[in-house]
Amino acid sequence: MLDRSEIGKRGYLHEPYRLFHLRDDHALKLDYHYHEFDKLVLLLAGRVTYHIEGKSYLLQPMDVLLVSRDLIHLPVAEPSPAYERMVLWIDRAFMSRASAPGAELADCFDLTARRGVHLYRPRGEERERWRALFDQVEAAVRDSGFAAPLLADICVLRLLVELNRAILAAPAEADPDAYRFDPKMEEVTRYILEHLGEELTIDRLAGVFFLSRYYLMHRFKEVYGCSVHQYIRQKRLQRAAGAIRRDVPVLKAAEEAGFGDYSVFLRAFRAAYGKSPREWK
Repeated sequence: MLDRSEIGKRGYLHEPYRLFHLRDDHALKLDYHYHEFDKLVLLLAGRVTYHIEGKSYLLQPMDVLLVSRDLIHLPVAEPSPAYERMVLWIDRAFMSRASAPGAELADCFDLTARRGVHLYRPRGEERERWRALFDQVEAAVRDSGFAAPLLADICVLRLLVELNRAILAAPAEADPDAYRFDPKMEEVTRYILEHLGEELTIDRLAGVFFLSRYYLMHRFKEVYGCSVHQYIRQKRLQRAAGAIRRDVPVLKAAEEAGFGDYSVFLRAFRAAYGKSPREWK
């Protein structure tokens, strides 16, 4: 069963979006985690390495990270200088309602997820423009004047429009100096995601990639922060949850995600989401 001390959800979003302006001057003690919402992170200061699905991003001030829902991630910050950032949680349904035909506001998250690089790094004068866009959101969510919620919505939507334009205009290949990754482990995870509905064992994966069991287990844990088994279980749960969102029957969703035993799926789902699949939906 998934060990939630190593991978678990952090935070729940019960509104369309929520903004945090955070500053820590001590080492953070966080576990690898994921969210059911999308997240933007603007680094303001500090020395931070952000780990997302096996890639390690060496952040610079004014970097924007796009952390799509269900991606396993972890920030690691040095205690000095202080780690300051603005974090915007965004509900996917909010983006969908505000989108127009041919202009889905969640495209920026989906595109970076497909490219496998979740970093947007503005250059020159553009860096301060992104700080200004986040500052406008912060001022709007704190405002209590006439039509304050509408103003906040407008500021968040403008930020999303600008981000989509920037991501679409950015080269598909990111700056290789901006992140590090293990190509072999990335191949392993790609194989896992393409074969989730099948039986996946350490022996099978080690054989496919001509690796020893020990090296595969040790290196995967080192890169991803969890065991191969935990990663497979979590991705199967997320795939089943996504199918249930689309009104696929629960039993079929579990089978297609690779759960051969329905009772095992139910226990794992309750452990991960705190509810049965039907209650969660």
